[in-house]
Amino acid sequence: MTRPLIGITTSDRKSHIAWSFDAFAVWRHGGKPLRLSPARPVPKHLDGLIIGGGDDIDAHLYGGEVQLDVRIDPQRDSLELGLLERVIPRGCPVLGICRGAQLINVYRGGTLDSDIYTTHQGLKRRRTVLPRKTVDIQKGSQLHGILKVSWCQVNSLHHQAVKRAGQGIEIVARDRDGLVQGIESKEHDFLIGVQWHPEWLIFNRPQQRLIRALVDAARRTPATRTVMESMGS
Repeated sequence: MTRPLIGITTSDRKSHIAWSFDAFAVWRHGGKPLRLSPARPVPKHLDGLIIGGGDDIDAHLYGGEVQLDVRIDPQRDSLELGLLERVIPRGCPVLGICRGAQLINVYRGGTLDSDIYTTHQGLKRRRTVLPRKTVDIQKGSQLHGILKVSWCQVNSLHHQAVKRAGQGIEIVARDRDGLVQGIESKEHDFLIGVQWHPEWLIFNRPQQRLIRALVDAARRTPATRTVMESMGS
């Protein structure tokens, strides 16, 4: 069986170890991972897309407050927004991870909380790849149907978060502090974003179901392969 081609966006400086977890997660569930970054050529087609984790999103893109002490990657922002503009109308399945969930929301006209520790007084600082944060999943949501759990323990590597949901975007998961942890589109078959990193939770069955669901969606809809001619490929 041919493996569907799953593009995974990263920065040009992402470590080999971090990329290996992304690639393994896709390969493990039957996909063919392809690294996408500003310095790499965009392929002529994709069967599925993961917008991966990484640096902060430029605050100018959502009218947020500029943070001088954070690292941004405008070239990556441009690459990912361009990809979403081309693949979403063609029905290509898309999963956003951490920064990727935020970028999906920004693409749909939503806003972000630029720094959750500034806007939420007393919020406990958590930065760990281990599942130490509890997230409640909205019953009846697409995410709930995929994970098959109403709550789960996840990792936490972010300091930005979705604030106001974009057009057609529904908030379907929050942590116990009330911060947005999961979003999905009501207007597309598979457009989901999670604030955590399922690729790091390799022994966690609900989280692996999420990666598998993306690959399966890409396999079911090969006719939606996205031509990238307008991106210079």
